[in-house]
Amino acid sequence: MARTHKKVRYSPKSKGKEYTPVTAALDVEQAFKVLEGRWKLLILFHLFGGKVLRFSELERAIPAISQKMLIQQLRQMENDSMVRRIVHHQVPPKVEYGLTEWGQALCPALDALLKWAALREEMAERAGATSNE
Repeated sequence: MARTHKKVRYSPKSKGKEYTPVTAALDVEQAFKVLEGRWKLLILFHLFGGKVLRFSELERAIPAISQKMLIQQLRQMENDSMVRRIVHHQVPPKVEYGLTEWGQALCPALDALLKWAALREEMAERAGATSNE
């Protein structure tokens, strides 16, 4: 089934895809391109776990980000189908952001990267301990 909606830029890959080193590297590179941007990972971590936050709550949660940059990052993430924008038609206007199912599915991969980074620190500590002996 092909995706034709203009907001969905990435068609799901079949589960049985055979990777070569080249195609695996290209696909991972594409995945990292979706996450490019200084603030995207921080925004993701604030929204993981099914949280839905108002724009102002995200602004307060990330005080170092400018309003313009937050808007840009959220728009890019919305265009990449990671974040959904929920507009409540009321006065004053209320806009909330939450992760899509695809955005939430990124959590285990980022958790694995955190564990990998921690392993590097552990290995460095062990190497330092053995060199001091």
